[in-house]
Amino acid sequence: MVNDLNLRLEMAVSGDSVIINIEGLAHSIEEMMSPDSLVLPKSCIFKIPNILYRQNEKAFIPDAFSFGPLHHDGNPNLKAVEKIKLQYLQCLISRLHTSEIGKKMVIDLIKAIKEVEKEARQYYAESIEYTPEEFVKILLIDGCFIIELFRKDAYEELREKDDPIFTMSCMLQLLYHDLILLENQVPWIVLERLFNMTKQQTHTESLLQLAIQFFGTTFSATPPTKILPLNDIKHIVDLLRKWLVSSIKEEENNSEYWEVMPSATGLVEAGIKFVKATSESILDVKFNDGVLEIPPLLIQETTETAFRNLIAFEQCYTDCEAWLTSYALLIDNLINTTKDVDILCESKIIHSWSNRKEVVQFFNKLYHNTYVKTFYYGRLCNNVNGYCNSRWPRWLAVLVRNYFNTPWALLSTLAAIILLILSFLQTLYTIKC
Repeated sequence: MVNDLNLRLEMAVSGDSVIINIEGLAHSIEEMMSPDSLVLPKSCIFKIPNILYRQNEKAFIPDAFSFGPLHHDGNPNLKAVEKIKLQYLQCLISRLHTSEIGKKMVIDLIKAIKEVEKEARQYYAESIEYTPEEFVKILLIDGCFIIELFRKDAYEELREKDDPIFTMSCMLQLLYHDLILLENQVPWIVLERLFNMTKQQTHTESLLQLAIQFFGTTFSATPPTKILPLNDIKHIVDLLRKWLVSSIKEEENNSEYWEVMPSATGLVEAGIKFVKATSESILDVKFNDGVLEIPPLLIQETTETAFRNLIAFEQCYTDCEAWLTSYALLIDNLINTTKDVDILCESKIIHSWSNRKEVVQFFNKLYHNTYVKTFYYGRLCNNVNGYCNSRWPRWLAVLVRNYFNTPWALLSTLAAIILLILSFLQTLYTIKC
């Protein structure tokens, strides 16, 4: 019989006696279920799941700059740029105040971050082992560097003559990569607090505007002309995603049932035309009356990093609409061979720094091991397939391809038609006479 919690439970395993301390085991499980060990509802900064991480490790690891706590002490190679962060902090403080008041400014910034320290800690799905003081220090230095970077990018007069970021050609490229890593994020509430406390009256742009301007050419060679207001931003990765999604014109496009559509080559053979759309969001793909409108996409060095981290965020964050994952699936449908890439390049839909074969491989692997609960281009695919299955567009495409593929062929065909009409009229005239 059981008399108290300290009883030992004996079990027969392979003829031996195994002793289990019930109270000790219960205490251990209770510790494992403590709030610090669980994924909290506010969690929005995640360690990349291994199933996504192994697709391309380099797309998730910082090259030079660590931001936030997850990579702060992980790689000694990331320590080299800590002096640059401190230089930016010093530049920010000295620009705002004299040295005496500057010390008070640092204290005020620390107090401001301390007020949201517990909330910021909940943004990370992983348990943060740093003390509150250490955590605040990381957020303050990294956060001030990021907002100062955005300001100096927008206002050249703020850059010092020997600025290490804007005078070394590789630094900005490294930052474009490191700032969009899901594991390398600083909570937006921290950035916004620091930004508002250090804002000057002569600079009217918001933090949101400066951030979008900084990343404006991540997906397109043309920077954005308008920036819509965005709410409840979690961090920079969330900002980029919301910016892309918010720029889509409202239209119900998802469908519970959908079929894979042909590749770009097959669509052209079926009479569908590809046209470069004018939308500022790459997600704003439309199909109407045989014309597939796709916004231009710039494929450059950081494109895969951006896509993979945005997709990882959609896969990990609670109730997040998988728009980027759906887009990756849609483009993979269109691209099977280098000939498909050629069609999209000729239509000025894809601008690539890579060769055609690399573009094919990139899109064919981009959404692997992801889950799409709702495919947001399902209805579009169904409409495209319906158009392809009708006979007239396909016959028209064959006619154009075989008889009107060159100006001379077109002229020859028109001449033959005119000659046929004249012959018919002459015959008709002869019969009547």
